[in-house]
Amino acid sequence: MAPKQQNEREARQARERLRAYQARQTVHETKVKRRVRDNWIAGVAVVIVVALAVTTQLLYFAKPGTPSASASPSASAAANTLPPKTLAGNRNWTGTLTINGIALGVDLNGAAAPQAVSSTIALTQKGFYDGLTCHRLTDGGFYVLQCGDPEGNGQGGPGYSYGPIENAPADNVYPAGTLAMARQGDNANSQGSQFFIVYKDTTIPSDSAGGYTVIGKVTSGLDQLVTDVADKGITPGSSANDGAPKVPTTIESFTLQ
Repeated sequence: MAPKQQNEREARQARERLRAYQARQTVHETKVKRRVRDNWIAGVAVVIVVALAVTTQLLYFAKPGTPSASASPSASAAANTLPPKTLAGNRNWTGTLTINGIALGVDLNGAAAPQAVSSTIALTQKGFYDGLTCHRLTDGGFYVLQCGDPEGNGQGGPGYSYGPIENAPADNVYPAGTLAMARQGDNANSQGSQFFIVYKDTTIPSDSAGGYTVIGKVTSGLDQLVTDVADKGITPGSSANDGAPKVPTTIESFTLQ
């Protein structure tokens, strides 16, 4: 082969090697960019998954149907202080809880739940409950009407919170007419002023803190409360089985002796 042709062939081969090298570099750079992009997407996905997990946990501890209450004190109730559990006097207290004109006879067991009953007595003596709403009704397997929040949204309290849980049923069954204290999930020391009335037999599973403090029972008037409030249902737009009562529901008075 002539020297000139040999040189041209070598030059052509050199150009082909250069193009091949450049092509490999382009592929490599593309893979690097794709890897960076994929890592970034994966990182964002991890953040989203963690956020969803946290949200799920929060929703679980406030799941519909479970009587719950905020431990945050209400500004309007800041002057209240937790009374000693001796106030209940180790005896039964009877009285009347009037809701929407319905006079519910009540019997509170000061021996079985001395701290919770003492708190309830002190609040009734101050007229704390008068005019407060019953902000929550559930009817999806849990049958409770929850009342006693000065904020009217499940976030208020008397200015204090307390524990422990007292007189919770060992079998987690709360018969119709049960009066019990609401609290935060897994927090035995978050009881305050919010309570719930069980209007049909209900099983409420215990959580890590236990069950719910039963302070007593409704002895009369429950049938009318069911007919006039519970059977009217839940406000449209709320959860299907958990929300504000369709009938505006207010505590007119709560007296004990």
